[in-house]
Amino acid sequence: MTAELPERREGGERGGRLSVRGLMSAATGFAKTFPREFWSRLSVPERVALMLVPPAIGAAVVTVVAIVLLGGPFVDFLAANLPLVRFVVAAAALLVLTIPTAFILIYLELKVIARMNLRVGPNRIGPWGVAMSVIHGLKVLTKEDFAPTGADITIFTLAPVVTYMASVMTLLVIPFAPGLIGQDLNVGLLYFFAMGGLTVVGLLMAGWSSFNKYSLLGGLRSAAQIISYEIPLTLSVVGVILLAGTMSTNRIVMAQSGSAFDWFVFKQPLAWIIFFIAATAEANRTPFDMTEADSEIVAGFATEYSGMRFGFFFFAEYVNVFIVSALAATIFFGGWTAPFNWPWSYNLNWFHPLSMGFGPWLGIVAFVLVVVPQFFGLFVLLFGRGWTYVQATVLGLLFTLVAVTGLVGLAGFIAFDWVQGLFWFMVKTYFFVITFVWMRATLPRVRVDQLMGFAWKWLLPASLVNLFVTATAVVLLNPR
Repeated sequence: MTAELPERREGGERGGRLSVRGLMSAATGFAKTFPREFWSRLSVPERVALMLVPPAIGAAVVTVVAIVLLGGPFVDFLAANLPLVRFVVAAAALLVLTIPTAFILIYLELKVIARMNLRVGPNRIGPWGVAMSVIHGLKVLTKEDFAPTGADITIFTLAPVVTYMASVMTLLVIPFAPGLIGQDLNVGLLYFFAMGGLTVVGLLMAGWSSFNKYSLLGGLRSAAQIISYEIPLTLSVVGVILLAGTMSTNRIVMAQSGSAFDWFVFKQPLAWIIFFIAATAEANRTPFDMTEADSEIVAGFATEYSGMRFGFFFFAEYVNVFIVSALAATIFFGGWTAPFNWPWSYNLNWFHPLSMGFGPWLGIVAFVLVVVPQFFGLFVLLFGRGWTYVQATVLGLLFTLVAVTGLVGLAGFIAFDWVQGLFWFMVKTYFFVITFVWMRATLPRVRVDQLMGFAWKWLLPASLVNLFVTATAVVLLNPR
């Protein structure tokens, strides 16, 4: 009996140790598998909410604590540095603006080229396929971010950032409307061409660091092309600078105010032709897209790129199209000015929104959200086929939102100068955007020797002739 007791005690201790160890392993396994099982049982909206709600709550808590603790000194600092605050806000707004701009341009290219080829184009994701470009952007961002063996990883990573930021920084001096400009510099055009010329640095970095012969050829082509066409592009706007007497883009727009006959495109027609051709080459658009000629050098400087790094190049190309179109509208087509003198002057100064009070506005909002959708839904039920009451009501609500948005936009167009200016600026800019898309759908790619020879043999002499003729006319017509 005395010999068995230690054995039993030892076995009990061993069993206790095993049970504790088993419990620990079971707890560890549960902790490892619980998030995976819990996540797999959630629906897509629940997963999105789980990803967004906790960070939003945390950010709100941090913001409240920061305002309570640092609110006073922070407000005093902002009040003492208003120019700096304005610059930071403008730069952030322009950076955010590039994202929807790129998506809109991608959708336009998909849809316009499809229509020109007698195809429908994207029509499944979103109404009329409007969300297809967003899906393309998300697809690129979710791809594997691969770097080839032998590449210089630091330069390889920084190249798309340099290209993208060089494009975005040029938006700082583009006047979108009266008072709606990032920074009104006295040397705005000089700043624009200086920043725009940095894109070649990013393309060269991408071509050299990829450790690929096709990428290197694409980088060298981009350097030769941009340097060659930068000279006639810059010289073409010197005539406009002589006529306007300034390099400020905002003042150049104001020098064209009046009607369409005051635009510089009619005073500098040769400069406009040179500018448009050189700007097409600067933006690497068809027929001058030699830097990524897929029929010759795979994808040029972007051959080895994928994922988010390729997405930066992808976005920069479309943002460049918008920027070039915006600059063309600014310099030669009056920018945000109207193409004709308004024969009447309307305003909404007689109406003040706060004069009605809370009660009448609540009644108007209730009427618009309840009664008007029912009215539109009744028309859907009367003239449509196969619509249920709920479907007709939802469609009526959509019609109501569209109508209210149109009325608010019309009121803003009448009441505010900057809304009118933004409308005319966007109309002119997107006219040239569609022109670039049209060119891509119709024109073949030129050869490299034709590309370079046209810049040096034709555009450069023509820009010099235009400059000399304009300078002579300014001296003779405005003697001092």
